[in-house]
Amino acid sequence: MPAHCPNFSAASRRPLAARLTAGLCAVMLGPMVGAAEVLVVTDSRHPVQAPAGVRVIELDQAARIEFELAANLPADPQQAAALIRQRLHDGGEALQRRIGRAYQNVADAWGLGIAKIPAVVLDRRYVVYGESDVPRAVARINAYRGAQP
Repeated sequence: MPAHCPNFSAASRRPLAARLTAGLCAVMLGPMVGAAEVLVVTDSRHPVQAPAGVRVIELDQAARIEFELAANLPADPQQAAALIRQRLHDGGEALQRRIGRAYQNVADAWGLGIAKIPAVVLDRRYVVYGESDVPRAVARINAYRGAQP
């Protein structure tokens, strides 16, 4: 007998399906994330599918923040500088933290020796390049680790 959802409209099944999918991912990925440090290095042009709790470094985040600060500046250099100072002041500590975190992320990725993106790093020791599906990359690493003596 085929499985079905009796008397549920398609619209009411969608949220149920999303909850079931999220729950299944949590069960499958919970041990992965809890037992190992997973880090993803990418940029805005290479989106990744990362579960909650996985640190994602976007290498172009600092440039995007700078672009926001430099948007629609006047041609006069003194006026432009004053406007940048005002934007930095208005952004306050939150903006300073965003900028600092963005540059620290670049330094962290550089320190790991990341050669291309996207990169999924497990325990700061294993890396898979070119895989945008984080659970799949971690599964590949775990399979490799399982095959090693």
